[in-house]
Amino acid sequence: MSELTPTVTVEDIRKLALPLGTRVVTGEGVLNRVVSWASVIFMDEHFNHKSVQPGEVLLVAPPENFGRSTITDVDIVRWAADIQAAAVVTSLAPSPTAVAEAKAYNISLMTLPVGARVRQVERSVISLLVDRKGQLERRGTQIYRQLTQISSRNEGMAEIVTAMARLTNKAIVVQDKRLRPIEHTVQPQLVAAWEDIDQFLRKMEHIPPALQDRHRVADLDNPVIRQSLPIIGLARFVAPIITNSIGRGFLSVIGQESDLDDLDRLVAEHGAGACALEMAKLKAVSETEKRLRGTFLDRLLIGDVSQQEAVRQGERFEHDMTQIHVAIVLSWRGENPPSMRRLETMVNTIIDSQRAKALVWQREKEREIVVFHATDRENPIDTSLRLTEIFAREINRQYPNNHVAIGLGQSAKDISAWRSSYRDAVQAMELAVRLQTDTPLYIGDLGVYQLILSLNDREKLIEFCNRTLGALIDYDTHQKADLLKTLEAFFTCHGNLSSTAEMLIVHRNTLLYRMNRINEIAEIDLSRPETRLALHLALTIRRLLSLN
Repeated sequence: MSELTPTVTVEDIRKLALPLGTRVVTGEGVLNRVVSWASVIFMDEHFNHKSVQPGEVLLVAPPENFGRSTITDVDIVRWAADIQAAAVVTSLAPSPTAVAEAKAYNISLMTLPVGARVRQVERSVISLLVDRKGQLERRGTQIYRQLTQISSRNEGMAEIVTAMARLTNKAIVVQDKRLRPIEHTVQPQLVAAWEDIDQFLRKMEHIPPALQDRHRVADLDNPVIRQSLPIIGLARFVAPIITNSIGRGFLSVIGQESDLDDLDRLVAEHGAGACALEMAKLKAVSETEKRLRGTFLDRLLIGDVSQQEAVRQGERFEHDMTQIHVAIVLSWRGENPPSMRRLETMVNTIIDSQRAKALVWQREKEREIVVFHATDRENPIDTSLRLTEIFAREINRQYPNNHVAIGLGQSAKDISAWRSSYRDAVQAMELAVRLQTDTPLYIGDLGVYQLILSLNDREKLIEFCNRTLGALIDYDTHQKADLLKTLEAFFTCHGNLSSTAEMLIVHRNTLLYRMNRINEIAEIDLSRPETRLALHLALTIRRLLSLN
């Protein structure tokens, strides 16, 4: 029968036909022997009469009907050596003498997991020999079943990854759609190169092109792709993790390029399916917790939550409600903004990367993201401002053509003050929208803006702007000059001429000429404090009212 599949080795049999969990007791170095067939040997029968060919795998079964053994495992090992069997696989733990004999005769000795049925094992081995494709499909089903059972027992993603590492003896990495590692295992032989491997895995351009479109990976016939790594001799199988027909992440099986085989491909393919189930389950749990958190924060903002209840709910969310908090509100501004869900995701990602503690809440109807940041007790506002500045920078980096408004409220020392902190943050955010600024605004810095916003007579505000700035506006319009821009920079730099010239990228003499022209055209004296105040207020009102 050896002519059927002469390339099937003992190692192939172990990986693709023997039950998952089969253990190699001895003979690791001769697993490359070619297998010709498989035969079952019962320990209550005389095996001398059996017709066994060289290269067969001997599957040793206990006596039938709980009978008495007439031969020992030592006898079988010696006989296997005499007939040049490829390996001995036993359903019972071998005796120390049998192990010693197997080592002496340099023959592979393996034990099946408890409960394995030898006749079924025989069928699997023969199936691999005569129908490799069909056996690979059955093996894939077995792998998928084993991994999904881990998920059904709620043992988590870490245990699924550990199980895949045990099956393959390879490094396993599970990443989300942005290539952030979720779980991973590293084999000892890869530790020295792991930093380089990790950097490679984190770059989206290194994902095979066929897998980069999240909305089309579900249509691929062969989603598992073999890819060489930049480290000599290493490669991986990478497969998309797909839920609801959309790519949600990636699974990589990493090892020596020469060692990657059919089992590793099966683990990549079916392991990705098991990871998809686990991720879907975790997402469902996360969505439920998010709704509960939103309901709780809704109640909190209408004053329907006591300090004691808030502390108990915080424990449920693993959040310390007794810390000082600052409310932060974010909202897209401008036309055709990205989704609020995307903004929420970016906020959560930044909070995780900064290891900040916060409750995040998407208010769909209000089109805003609310963050209650557990801030520093000594410098609460500065600490929260630093976090919002990171928000602004990262959002601008990812969406340079879109803009976000960010407002911060006063610090809240207890639950009763969260409501007013949120209201302050909303007001600061709305002011950021009117000022058309991406700079996070803290309510405590906005006294003059709040005063202007409280004046409801828009016509009088416009009249004040025109009276104060009209001559300069006309001059800039007709002469295509920058006197208003110069004046804005002058106030931004607190009247410092050197800083103003540097900001405008002009020579100091040029700036002095422009300042004189402002005095002449507007018929004012900028050296007078009252004049400066009027001009500064007029410029502020102009921004607030979005006047051109």
